[in-house]
Amino acid sequence: MEKKSNVDMREYTSFKAGGCAREMLIVESTDELLEVMKELSRQGGKYIMLGNGSNTLVRDSGYDGTVIKLGESFNNVEIQDTKIVAGAGALLSVVAKKALAEDLTGFEFASGIPGSVGGAIFMNAGAYGGEMKDIVESVTMVKRDGSGVVTVSGSEMDFAYRHSILETSGDIVVSVVFALEKGNHDEIADTMADLMKRRNEKQPVQYPSAGSFFKRPEGYFAGKLVQDAGLKGLTVGGAQVSQLHSGFVINVGGATATDIIDLMHIVQNTVYDRFGVNLEPEVRIIGDEK
Repeated sequence: MEKKSNVDMREYTSFKAGGCAREMLIVESTDELLEVMKELSRQGGKYIMLGNGSNTLVRDSGYDGTVIKLGESFNNVEIQDTKIVAGAGALLSVVAKKALAEDLTGFEFASGIPGSVGGAIFMNAGAYGGEMKDIVESVTMVKRDGSGVVTVSGSEMDFAYRHSILETSGDIVVSVVFALEKGNHDEIADTMADLMKRRNEKQPVQYPSAGSFFKRPEGYFAGKLVQDAGLKGLTVGGAQVSQLHSGFVINVGGATATDIIDLMHIVQNTVYDRFGVNLEPEVRIIGDEK
């Protein structure tokens, strides 16, 4: 296990903004993770789990707690007939490539999501009409108090739009079994290529961001509400509502977490004043306000 102190979270999050965390523990085995969770539970210590950092923003004031990251030993991906067993640290793009190589269909929607398996399960990540709950057979987790390892079915994960039971349980994913189906190699490849093309054309992938910033309000599209409120291109410091896709907040250069959060509040207030709709951030904002 590796321990780091006063860690600059700009280096570990896709927004490339924010403050420092008091400590980071990089664990290399389930046993190490069990020990860490036991100790944190005993001390009553604050912690967050960080995957690929593609949906997390740490406030400029920092995070006075422990950030837990899974080491490379959690990146393994195995094929078992039509199932894929993936470690929580594996990138979704890597799993998608393995699925394609084995002519397995069902994972295409996730091929361009820049996150890890664990992070995707935590928030029931989705895109282009698919989401994790559609393909998860079971999830193996370490209990938040370090008391043991449990495996539960996908139906027990309380999956909903950008939600899973992990948001309240605090348990930590170590591996996932995805249930896929045999498909046509060329069709799978074509679908993945088409989704990547659409993503690259319609999303500001050349700028640091955390993907879609706001959850989709029922009956609306967040990006359209932001655009219709006249906020496309609105800038606070180094943070901007993307000119390409109004559902994205991007770091156009030197943005602080405060810039991003201030811009978020302006967008939320303007959209509410114009349309009476509350926009909730999809991005996880970590740390205490000061």
